[in-house]
Amino acid sequence: MLRRAAPALLVYAGVRALGVAVLAVWGAAAGKSPHTLLTARWDSLWYTRVAEHGYGWEVTLPDGSVHSNLAFFPLLPWLERLVSAISPLSYADAGLVVSWLASLFAAAGIFAVADHLYGRRAGICAAALWAVLPVGIVQSMAYSESLFTALAAWSLYAVLRGRWVTAGVLASCAGLTRPVGAAVVAAIWAAAAVQVYRERRTDRRMLLGVALAPLGAAAYVLWVGHRTGGGLFGYLDVQAGWGNGFDFGYAFVRFVGEKFTSVPGALAGLGLIVGVGLVIWLYVLCVRRKQPLPLLVYCGIVVVLALCAAGYFGSKPRLLMPAFPLLLPIAVALARLRTSRSATVLGVVAVASAVYGAFWLHGSGPP
Repeated sequence: MLRRAAPALLVYAGVRALGVAVLAVWGAAAGKSPHTLLTARWDSLWYTRVAEHGYGWEVTLPDGSVHSNLAFFPLLPWLERLVSAISPLSYADAGLVVSWLASLFAAAGIFAVADHLYGRRAGICAAALWAVLPVGIVQSMAYSESLFTALAAWSLYAVLRGRWVTAGVLASCAGLTRPVGAAVVAAIWAAAAVQVYRERRTDRRMLLGVALAPLGAAAYVLWVGHRTGGGLFGYLDVQAGWGNGFDFGYAFVRFVGEKFTSVPGALAGLGLIVGVGLVIWLYVLCVRRKQPLPLLVYCGIVVVLALCAAGYFGSKPRLLMPAFPLLLPIAVALARLRTSRSATVLGVVAVASAVYGAFWLHGSGPP
């Protein structure tokens, strides 16, 4: 598999290296440290604090809302602590190493899924497309998106290959990484239910995989509930303190609507509408192209949770990043082109993505 995936990993690493290089040049011109931008801003700071001091730290804002580090799932901080313990790296640098390695595993997992379904060329294109996403720079930050996507992609690949126990273990780890780990669990359960329905029998390995899948997320959520005294809803209370919640997209629609009160804002609002429309169109295309049920369930839940959650609207592009099945129809189309044409398209987009990523991190960035 490694030899087969090597071209995809080389392309992916090249695109991400370009993104970091452009960020470094931009930072030198702006007088900002690219290292600081990648390791010590926004969520990366919270993960580092968890790794260094554990849970229990919180900030009370002037409006009375409480931001607790219990909102951040533990797998990335655990890995930061592990890497720091066996190396001279700080927790922040350890997080960067974990993220970079995880991004390679994520690219390999995306390649594996696409290769299994559509062939090697489509797999290479899929990994490249994930690298050139407009917010692809997040893959090179000490954030949890790369780690989660790696676990999700390989779990889904294991489901497609009928390796239920492996899928369940990876899904459990994904559930220790981000709340959206529930999407991986749902994908496994849906695939298992369909198999039981079709074959009218159960398999021990399948049942074990199904049982293992939710353990990671369930363990952390229950632990937070016990620690906060909030029971089963303790984690939801923590998220509410951050202004997060699921409101079926009402707050996001209102946010977009408010953009149309000025000309510059109207352009931004129109861009948001086009972006959401593109995401929905790609998902419909995935359904029409009859992607396997586990991919559709996983991707659908990731998209719904990203678009229909309240709070931190600037985070939605990176919250959509794990929805890699959306890229598969485009990857198949690129794979049908001549290599020179597909390389040209991806090269142009890679440059644009690198420039946008540097601009983004030097501006509002991914909160």
